[in-house]
Amino acid sequence: MKRALSTYKNLALLGLVSALIGTITGGLDAIFQKGLIFATSVRESYPYIFIPLLPLAGILILYLYQKFAKESMKGAKLIFQAPEEEKAIPKRTIPFAIFSTWLTHLCGGSAGREGIAVLIGASVGDNFAKRICRPNSQALLTAGIAAGFSGLFHTPVAAVFFAIEIFSHGAISKASLFCSIISSFFAYGASSFLGVKEFMPAVIVPVSINTGLILKIIVLGVIFGITGGFFAYLLHFSKTHLKDRIKNPVVRVFSLGVVLSALVLFIHNGRYAGSGANLINSAFYSGKIHPYDWLLKLILTILTASCGFQGGEVVPLFSIGASLGDVLSPVFGVPSNFLAALGFVSVFGSATNTLITPIFIGCEIFGYEYFPYFFFICAVSYVANGGFSIYHEHNNKDLNISSLKFAK
Repeated sequence: MKRALSTYKNLALLGLVSALIGTITGGLDAIFQKGLIFATSVRESYPYIFIPLLPLAGILILYLYQKFAKESMKGAKLIFQAPEEEKAIPKRTIPFAIFSTWLTHLCGGSAGREGIAVLIGASVGDNFAKRICRPNSQALLTAGIAAGFSGLFHTPVAAVFFAIEIFSHGAISKASLFCSIISSFFAYGASSFLGVKEFMPAVIVPVSINTGLILKIIVLGVIFGITGGFFAYLLHFSKTHLKDRIKNPVVRVFSLGVVLSALVLFIHNGRYAGSGANLINSAFYSGKIHPYDWLLKLILTILTASCGFQGGEVVPLFSIGASLGDVLSPVFGVPSNFLAALGFVSVFGSATNTLITPIFIGCEIFGYEYFPYFFFICAVSYVANGGFSIYHEHNNKDLNISSLKFAK
């Protein structure tokens, strides 16, 4: 009996810490998001002033990191390394990551924001864990990651699975699940209270499921899976290749920044700058989507990340998937916003090498009545992505079809 009471007491304390992690992370997410909105509005008002400054912004970001936060330059690698490290993720990572992403968006880099939100949450969770609750460090780190994702995207259930699939390698421990659920919903509540709105409310045209539609979804799942896998592969290849070819980071960020700013500015006047939310809105609300939007967004996002600019890839992946779905709509005879929603979730899932997370992102944003469609499209794209992930540590090449042997 005493042992049971002690267990429940520890759970209560762990839950309290998780709630605190979620609240703090949700508040930081709100500050981060409001800054991004402001930076985006300034850039859209004066594109010919700020987009040409992208190379200089890259040099400033590099200087600040090398001078004051060199350890924080590892980015997402800090999260994967955190369980083995004695010291917590440096707290200075948070302000430097936030400011660098604001600057990237202000000057037109094609970048997202989830990478920084997750890093914010991981830093908060890891610092709590290493300082006051070391035996539960993995659980609280996972809780921080879930909080970072939830506070920004307002998908608290998907955020829990995101943290588990990506950073716990799919291993669901009771402590990680317990802490992540609490921190995720507290982060959602805190960011909502501070004015962060739902990520993207959208209405899908109802469709009836039938054999023909299922066959189309299978083909589309393969297309979206290959697209996401190609993005992840090309992202890693580009980062590695450019570092080898241009070894001086200052020369690399400036020279590539000049190329990137010119491309972003002169291809449709900054249409592909920032996160890609404009493409998402166009795909769902009958805006203009060019047949090549998804491809140009893919290329420019990879180039932005390879230069060394800050942000993330999730929202660009959403925009790539939604715009590709819109383009494929007349080819497959499927309502455009329905197919945009399928591309939205499955390209993200294939690029991150996750299965459960994109299904619940689709359900939380578009409605649980579409669960069967999201399940089928995400399952097929997950199998078809080649095992690649934008989080290189999460690459999975266990599925080697050529090595499978069937019993006689």
